[in-house]
Amino acid sequence: MHYTCPVCNTENNIDLTFRVEEYVCKSCSNHIDIDQNISKRIVKKPIENVVLEIGQKGILQGVEFTVISIVIRKYGTHIFWREYALKDKSGNDLFLSESDGHWVLLETIPKEKFILGSSKTLGEYNGKTYRWYETTDCNIHSAAGFFEDTLKFSLATYKEYVNGTDMISREQSGSKIEYFKGQHISKNEIKKAFKISNLPSYSGIGIVQPFYINIKQAINILCITALLICLMQTYVYTSRANNTVFQESIFFKNIENKELISKSFTFSGGSAPLEVRAYTALDNSWANVQLSLVNEKTNETTYVSKDIEKYSGVEGGESWTEGSETEEFNICGVASGTYHFVISAEKQKIIETSIAGSATDGITLSKDPSGIINVLNNATQETTSFGDVKTLETDSGAIGRMVKQAFPNKNLDSLLNVNPIAQTPNLETKSDESSINITATWLPVSFWNFWVIIILMVAFFVLCYVARYYFNVSKWKNSSNSPYPQS
Repeated sequence: MHYTCPVCNTENNIDLTFRVEEYVCKSCSNHIDIDQNISKRIVKKPIENVVLEIGQKGILQGVEFTVISIVIRKYGTHIFWREYALKDKSGNDLFLSESDGHWVLLETIPKEKFILGSSKTLGEYNGKTYRWYETTDCNIHSAAGFFEDTLKFSLATYKEYVNGTDMISREQSGSKIEYFKGQHISKNEIKKAFKISNLPSYSGIGIVQPFYINIKQAINILCITALLICLMQTYVYTSRANNTVFQESIFFKNIENKELISKSFTFSGGSAPLEVRAYTALDNSWANVQLSLVNEKTNETTYVSKDIEKYSGVEGGESWTEGSETEEFNICGVASGTYHFVISAEKQKIIETSIAGSATDGITLSKDPSGIINVLNNATQETTSFGDVKTLETDSGAIGRMVKQAFPNKNLDSLLNVNPIAQTPNLETKSDESSINITATWLPVSFWNFWVIIILMVAFFVLCYVARYYFNVSKWKNSSNSPYPQS
């Protein structure tokens, strides 16, 4: 179908056949009346953010449509939106409206199908209630293409009713009233339909723009995920109990400056924490255990080093104790498989210089290399430690009195700092026959991760719900009939 402009003789073609009332010449922009074949006026060419062209084809709803006209409407002094009229080969019509980068796909509906409520703020179409958003007065700013009806450049009134991503638009121009059913269409769908890459950028929130996340789908996904996690957690937990996989007492002298490879042990089931407990008898000293868990299939190694310390003494007449003879720690997320430990450990060596004090006195003093003063009650074999000589000399407790009675008028500092060479017979390194007891227990699957995941899922849902509320508040802020409180 083609028309020759009576003003500039330019051929205006469209690859469709339908009744055309008027057209705008693509060359000279004259608004041509078909019946009279005369120019009615010169119309501005649509150029503001126009991305489609007359005659351009695109597939929407599985049908090929052709752009037959473009109209830019203007509200106030600087607000514009674009309307593209589309037609398929069967003569069916669709319309695309774009404003601030937001697209709406519309089709005409019988006006009697839209039923207004008594308050005039609500309307119903096909059982769905729509809320009046705003009324806009506008006129045609520019136009191009072929038109089945007369272009009316007088003031037109648009009244929009909204429900989520759907809308009903009532257009009145003079005495003519038309109704359109519209729904949001994404930029990606427009790009795919018309095979274009550049579209106007988003600005603000569109009148029927959906929230960024589909809340109903998110709820379904979260609920199904939570149910699966619960079932898996229940199965793994009920099928498992505490399982001691390794328990051995090892002499320090056998692993000093060397490593001991333990016997193999096997885990069966889901990943779970491995609890390790190390115990050794200590008296004002320390020990260190170094332990590696080795997966015999993958050679993956988890290394742990722990210090065990216990000290006690008397200061200012009061006893004190710190540390413990036991150290417990977890190796998290140990999967099923066969493992062994590589163990090494060491313990503090104490060199004691025993100083005078006869058996009748009942007291033995010693000073270890760290400067700690040990007082041994020979009768009870109980040892009390002091941080330094001054602390011992000023102690007013029972131990302090015993020392003063055993060593009257003696300088304790001089006694304890006797030249070690001269006192070689009294220089003693204790033979270390002590051991460290290591126990490893594979625990049931922890509920900690389970509850963290559930709490995060609930928090995500609450965050989405709150964000959607404020999204809708922003969407309706330009409406004089917002269902949300406006600040």
